[in-house]
Amino acid sequence: MENQDYQITEEELQRFRKRGYNDDLLPKPLSKRMMGKLNYFTLWMGSVHNIPNYTAVGGFLFLGLSPINIMLALVLSALAVALFMTFNGRAGSKYGIPFAIHLRSTYGDVGAKLPGFLRGCVAAIAWFGLQNYTGSLALLILIGKIWPGFLTFGGDTKILGISLPGLTAFTIFWVVNMLIGLGGGKILNKFTAILSPLIYIVFGGMAIWAIRVAGGIGPILSYNVAGAAHNISPVFVYFMIMNSVLAVWAAPGASVSDFTQNAKSTKDQTVGQIASLLVGYGIFAFSSVAILIGGSIHYGIQEWNILNIVDRWENSFAIIIAMLVFLLTTVSTNATGNIIPAAYQLCALFPKKIDYKKGVLLASIISFLIMPWKLMENSASIFIFLNTIGAVLGPVAGTMIAHYYFVEKQIIDLDQLYMDQKADNQHNVYKGLDKSAYVATVVALVICLSGHFIPALKIISDISWLAGFASAFCMYLLLRKMLKKNESERTAN
Repeated sequence: MENQDYQITEEELQRFRKRGYNDDLLPKPLSKRMMGKLNYFTLWMGSVHNIPNYTAVGGFLFLGLSPINIMLALVLSALAVALFMTFNGRAGSKYGIPFAIHLRSTYGDVGAKLPGFLRGCVAAIAWFGLQNYTGSLALLILIGKIWPGFLTFGGDTKILGISLPGLTAFTIFWVVNMLIGLGGGKILNKFTAILSPLIYIVFGGMAIWAIRVAGGIGPILSYNVAGAAHNISPVFVYFMIMNSVLAVWAAPGASVSDFTQNAKSTKDQTVGQIASLLVGYGIFAFSSVAILIGGSIHYGIQEWNILNIVDRWENSFAIIIAMLVFLLTTVSTNATGNIIPAAYQLCALFPKKIDYKKGVLLASIISFLIMPWKLMENSASIFIFLNTIGAVLGPVAGTMIAHYYFVEKQIIDLDQLYMDQKADNQHNVYKGLDKSAYVATVVALVICLSGHFIPALKIISDISWLAGFASAFCMYLLLRKMLKKNESERTAN
């Protein structure tokens, strides 16, 4: 089938370069797009297996659904994520444009700063801190196996709510990630091909171990979680799980054009991403539930944190291998998915005062000050974090998709989008701030966050990404319709 994506000409690229755009912002010509179906298939499969995802599943087990329903909910959630990623990525794959330019097409060149800040700073810095903390937990266990005395360092002394060994491990891992961020993190992509298979070997082995020690798959599927909630509608629990999984992918989903701009075709990114997420989450759904419940059965104590299960193993070599995989996965995804976007966004917001390296340092310091260890104190705290991220980025995603499919109807004027900043852009549709997009995003954001402060609206915060996406989507289209009607009336008069 012939590729129907837009083929940018060299003449257009030269014209945009003369207007001051560097190669990072220019549309990618089809000749330079090297990612096919297989590339996208392997892109996300390794990212599914991270500590926060396993921690979230531990929380899901307390929502009252049976283990098999948890697995099914995760697979359905993966389908929702796949559709979100592929649909929001079509502007990137059709025109070869990155996230920053995709945002401009929706919000205007001035209006794009707010959603860019929400994705690049708020979400990225928060995730950077959380990933650093979860990685430091793996590092703490690893150090403890090599140097047991380290775990008793400082006794019961706590600083900012964390033990001295915990704070030391966090600081070490934080510094490592910050240094990699300063270097750009490009070297990490070189071992992704090795890391991804290693992840599945390790977690596949852990699932087999869990089934064996639990006495088979039967006891795992029939396990009843003590203390699980039974006053929540099972249908609503499905929505809560779907919302949490979407919140995990809210940041890369919003900026997915940074990945799909390299697609050989829209079909390639669509088939590859859907297959990647469905297969990845299918395996994750089974392995996560099996490991957490199997480990709980084996050790006679309910455990929602996978690291605590690994720490109970008797084989030190197996513990070290598992923790190294956790560390490598965290470093890889943290640098490219969190600290680098945060640094670039800070550069974009304060170009005269902050360069890339200063952006990395500032984002890293902020991620430390928010004390991310508070986000994993119990099985409920991870929900609060995910729901907050969902509230922040759900409205952005809803506005972007509504604009591209129902306002622009998948047609972008690149000549206007890559405007000459020195020229008169008074009649440029992408100039300034799109008030409808801005109002829809901000109002939806306030609605979603209100559930954290108004008890009667808690139900909204429990499905914050879904609520934010839907409310911004509908509100934006309604505002656009009202604006178009007012313009028609003024023209008629």
